[in-house]
Amino acid sequence: MAEFGCNEHHQNEVINYMRFARSQRVLRLKTVDSCFEELKDSRLVEETFTVDEVRDMLDGLQAVVRGEVEMELINTAHTNVLLLRQLFAQAEKFYLRLQTDISELENRELLEQVAEFEKTDFKTDKINQEPSKPKLAPLNEGGVSELLNKEIARLQEENDKLRTRLRTLETQAMSALDEKTKAERALKDLQRVQGEQQLTAHTQEINSLEDTVAALKEDYERSLSINAASQKDLQENLISAKHELLRVQEQLALAEKELEKKFQQTAAYRNMKEILTKKNEQIKDIRKRLQRYEPNE
Repeated sequence: MAEFGCNEHHQNEVINYMRFARSQRVLRLKTVDSCFEELKDSRLVEETFTVDEVRDMLDGLQAVVRGEVEMELINTAHTNVLLLRQLFAQAEKFYLRLQTDISELENRELLEQVAEFEKTDFKTDKINQEPSKPKLAPLNEGGVSELLNKEIARLQEENDKLRTRLRTLETQAMSALDEKTKAERALKDLQRVQGEQQLTAHTQEINSLEDTVAALKEDYERSLSINAASQKDLQENLISAKHELLRVQEQLALAEKELEKKFQQTAAYRNMKEILTKKNEQIKDIRKRLQRYEPNE
């Protein structure tokens, strides 16, 4: 069975199953032969038979043979199911999921290879031997132990790979941590240098501002001093101007009085004054007359 890709252990299991199947087939064939022998012994006792009698015997034989063949086919199917159940039970203990290809059961090439294998490996002297009961390897025997050992070895290999990977990751993590520490230290140094530079720049700026404020204050005080002196001069000039204005106004008043006095002494002024006096008296006289003629108004 090397052509089917089976190892020696599985090949022996196949041989045991084929022996079992062959023994069952021999028994069923013997049963079919006994059906014919029984017909011969029980019905073929006369020399001539009618057509109906022959048909009746053949129908009875057909029914018996059909029952035997059907029972054999059913039993074979059930036997195969039990065999698959044992295989699946062992596979499930190792969390395996087996799959079957039903189409391969009708592969003529493979069926011919099985027939050839049966002819080659089953000798005539083995046919009459009592078939051994097919038995799957228990969990504590060689096949399963070998599978367990292979699984353990595979798991150990994966565990070693994981440990190596873990050590590599730890090394990378430590390296990354060192780089991070160096970067943080460099950042702190840079921040300190930048802070000192900024402090120096701020100090220089503050000093410059203080110098500017001092210069502005000095200019302001100087301006105040100049303004105070100017204001004092202006006040003095204003007082002098006021005194001069009063003196001029006084001189103007004296000049006006003197001019008026001179004007009153002239003949024209006296004539004008006499005329105005006469006019005033005439106006008073007219008013009195009006009051006399128009008392109600």
